[in-house]
Amino acid sequence: MEFDELVAVAWEAREMAYAPYSKFAVGAALLSADGRIFRGCNVENLSYGLTQCAERTAICAAVAAGVRDFVMLAVVADTAVPISPCGACRQVMAEFGVPRVILANRASRLEFSLEELLPRSSAGILDRDE
Repeated sequence: MEFDELVAVAWEAREMAYAPYSKFAVGAALLSADGRIFRGCNVENLSYGLTQCAERTAICAAVAAGVRDFVMLAVVADTAVPISPCGACRQVMAEFGVPRVILANRASRLEFSLEELLPRSSAGILDRDE
């Protein structure tokens, strides 16, 4: 699958966002190793701490379907520069080993490795091999 295709699916997922408070809709599309795509969108809550980001929504959908081997994740929003995942999303990406992340707006896109977004993640905390 090409980056452009995955980004297009993320834009479609963004249309489903529930963002009545911030009015800031985000979409995500997660490509699994077996070729399936899992969509995610942000789902807000009046109690902001309960809000779910698009990235975590896509990862949770995949895990709920029994999938845990991923190729890349695309995240999109209507922003001046491509959106950047929050720390919680970066840590969940690390937990499930999402190796590549594409961040896009309507005009451009950036690609990062997980290591670039979250160096060393929590490997050292649990004394795991990197």
